[in-house]
Amino acid sequence: MRLTTKGRFAVTAMLDIALYEADKPITLAGISERQSISLSYLEQLFSRLRKQGLVSSVRGPGGGYRIAKAHAEISVSDIITAVDEQIDATQCGGNEDCHDEGRCMTHELWASLNGKILDYLSGVSLADMVEMQKKKGAGTVHFSPRKCGSEATLAA
Repeated sequence: MRLTTKGRFAVTAMLDIALYEADKPITLAGISERQSISLSYLEQLFSRLRKQGLVSSVRGPGGGYRIAKAHAEISVSDIITAVDEQIDATQCGGNEDCHDEGRCMTHELWASLNGKILDYLSGVSLADMVEMQKKKGAGTVHFSPRKCGSEATLAA
């Protein structure tokens, strides 16, 4: 499955802003320091996130980035797709040419998995992740993504 560091880092950086932006914009240097992500890499990611309307920039002294929408309106899949990340478990990238220029025997399985992963990530909002982080110190965190209906358990 292909979910690269680009998607993972974008989600991490967005969560960082959501957690720390209370009354002021968050600098990429601050995110870089807290999350150990290269500043130049964050600049590339935030250019894409800004173009997709997920963050807004504030210029000048005390400037940085803010989340541009309500946290509940931004899903993990929105963040991942904003940075041009593809979620794909197929070997062929969805082109159906994975076996002798045709579909492999398990293509439908992997394509179905893609759909389930996308549904799951679409059902987890930035607000959900913020809430999970706030509860993290209280032992095991349970959450139910909005669209999934199944309950996931994360060990804190």
